[in-house]
Amino acid sequence: MSHRAYNKMWSEAHLTLNDLLAKEALLESAPPQKDRMIFYQTVATLYVRYIQIFRKLESAYDQLVHPQKRTVLRLVLDGVMGRILELKNEMVQCEFSEYHYVDDIVQDLKLTPEDIEIPIPKYFINEKMKILKEREMVLAQILKRLGTGEIEIKRKMTLDEAIRVIQVAERSRQGRLRAKFMKDIRRDDDKHRRAKEKERTAEDENQAAVIIQKVWKGYFQRKKTKREREEEMIFIGMAPDSNFTKPIPAVICAQENEEERRVRQEKYDMEYQQALLDVKAKMTQLEGADLREAMKDQIRQWFLECHDVTGRFPDYPSEEDGGSALIFAEKTPEQVTLNFYCAVHKCLRSSFYSCQEL
Repeated sequence: MSHRAYNKMWSEAHLTLNDLLAKEALLESAPPQKDRMIFYQTVATLYVRYIQIFRKLESAYDQLVHPQKRTVLRLVLDGVMGRILELKNEMVQCEFSEYHYVDDIVQDLKLTPEDIEIPIPKYFINEKMKILKEREMVLAQILKRLGTGEIEIKRKMTLDEAIRVIQVAERSRQGRLRAKFMKDIRRDDDKHRRAKEKERTAEDENQAAVIIQKVWKGYFQRKKTKREREEEMIFIGMAPDSNFTKPIPAVICAQENEEERRVRQEKYDMEYQQALLDVKAKMTQLEGADLREAMKDQIRQWFLECHDVTGRFPDYPSEEDGGSALIFAEKTPEQVTLNFYCAVHKCLRSSFYSCQEL
């Protein structure tokens, strides 16, 4: 598939997701459903449709190479997977079972059982493989470092142990010679016995021929029965045909294109991250001084305005409250007014307690 096809798949999934969100908003505003079967059908329908969206988003995320698009798509994909888990939990609580039958919903939506299967996202496997490879490299380095520092200590053998080893070896040698001597005697006896039994009767030959025929016919019939059973399974569609198990050139080409896209994903992502660092360094070099001065001026103005209203300089926002980011936060006029009056009340209260102490 081309990049245009995957972009179109993403767009279709996005439109379907918007429709589902609008439908869920209507369901939340509606009165609670008391009928358990109707509630289950509603949740199961949402579950099946979210699975369709998940499959499209997962395929698009696996093959898109644009870093910014993949970043946005990853957030949507994670959100859809979380929603699927929530719907699954509601279905389990409704039916008190982990297994659900949605055949009627699949039939109404004109889907097949394969369309509602939940595949493992490919980026799970790819990211896990990177982690495993890094772990293997770390373990290999640790083992290599420990292996070079090992010192082999050889223990000296005592005289009694040396004598025992020699005795064991000698007894083993004598045992092998004795066994070889007995084997030669047995072989000679068998040769003499076979020489005496050279004369064979026609009845023995016929009996041997019958045994050979029986074994061969049994083997041939079993092989024929197995072949007929395989043909029957292929005919009724329970087993794949051997012709379809061979690699198809189009499938091989598609798999190579997918792997090539994944390589380009890593390359473009590295370039994107490096570009972010370069832009940040350039902005710091060109506009860093001006930005620092502007932020300092804004902080001074904030202190002066608070001093004009309360008659004293306010405390600098603590790290728990957000620090200087609280000063630069974009807020609505209502939020600014509320925070302002809260600060004034806090300052007046602290001034009142200070006067009492004096």
